[in-house]
Amino acid sequence: MSEVFVTDATGRSAAGLPASGLDAMDDLRGASCAAASTRSIRFVTEPVDLVCVFEPEVQVVCLRREPDLVIQRSLDSLARAGGLGSGFRIALPARAALDAGALPDLLASDAMKADIALLLDIYADLVGCSSMGLRVEITKQAMCPRFHVDRVGIRLLCTFRGSATEWLEDEWVDRSKLGGGASRLPDETSGLMRDPAGIGHAEPFDLVLLKGCAWPGNELHGAIHRSPSVPTHSAPRVLLGIDALWIEP
Repeated sequence: MSEVFVTDATGRSAAGLPASGLDAMDDLRGASCAAASTRSIRFVTEPVDLVCVFEPEVQVVCLRREPDLVIQRSLDSLARAGGLGSGFRIALPARAALDAGALPDLLASDAMKADIALLLDIYADLVGCSSMGLRVEITKQAMCPRFHVDRVGIRLLCTFRGSATEWLEDEWVDRSKLGGGASRLPDETSGLMRDPAGIGHAEPFDLVLLKGCAWPGNELHGAIHRSPSVPTHSAPRVLLGIDALWIEP
């Protein structure tokens, strides 16, 4: 199963996007990126630099964040007690306050609620969407263990517990070996990866933006990524995802 919330997050041509979203894209594309790493993968240290994702060649932007010890302890305590549950999925208007009473015990920590609210605000400001799909997945195995590209616009991921998302730099990839082109061979032997050294990954609490092939002008590209393995001793993994929901008038 792929790490998805909706399959059409911004999966339309530019003409299908709200005017406000297009205006936001134009404004943000003109901003500079302070922390470039490679042609398609960028590491940044400030939220303002997330606008790098709008540069045509950029497919992944990773905002480095320090782990929150309060959140870590809360999740570890729930995991030991078997209280993490199975996660949840909700849709909510952009910039709407989280209804704490409607959320599961997973979010019992005020620090966790505050961090999720921050990630929602950052995403809404960046993408300019009217609504968002928020999900939290609790997994004991890799949701999508093979490298793939999502048919979405721009997706935000943050791993709060366990190993974080992995990706491949474009220059180390033969895209013809994605999906059916792999002839059911493992990623390591299908010819997809020209060099395993091209695999990169986020760290827990990092904010990761993945640009999908449904983003306007990105149809032949898209972030190549996969779920990490989940060792028994560190299970379960806790993953947050946010997608834009474009509501037609």
